Amino acid sequence: MKEAVTITVNGTERQLDVDPAMPLLWVLRDELDITGPKFGCGMSLCGACTVHIDGVAVRSCTLPVAAVTGQVSTLDGLEADSLVQTIKDAWIEHQVAQCGYCQPGQIMAAAALLKENKDPSQEDIFAAMSNLCRCGTYPRILKAIQTASSNLRARGSKP
Repeated sequence: MKEAVTITVNGTERQLDVDPAMPLLWVLRDELDITGPKFGCGMSLCGACTVHIDGVAVRSCTLPVAAVTGQVSTLDGLEADSLVQTIKDAWIEHQVAQCGYCQPGQIMAAAALLKENKDPSQEDIFAAMSNLCRCGTYPRILKAIQTASSNLRARGSKP
């Protein structure tokens, strides 16, 4: 049964007529045409669907839209964020992406980590980066996050 649902996505309040049990991922992709978050597993395991809610990385594929109580940000909405740009620059420097399917979710997870911890240890990175990459670029992801962290600290940025 459809109901009126109001959520704020990438700074814009949206009013939708959807089933409140519909996962946020499908609201973003099918109702709002925001295709950065991807469908991977549908069980909140792989991380391809990672978005931020009030700056915290969450998996959107199993989260009912009715349960969303904060501001939703996708990679599309963080394009101008200097933290995200620093991460993207490091991604390019270390040639992280192969197929690219998981990259929006990977970058969203990395951004949440670096926002919370500007100098993460290797163990911190491993703990925070539970997103899966079928191409196996984990060593490059690790190096890119370390580079982004170093670059942010060198600039004196507060992610």
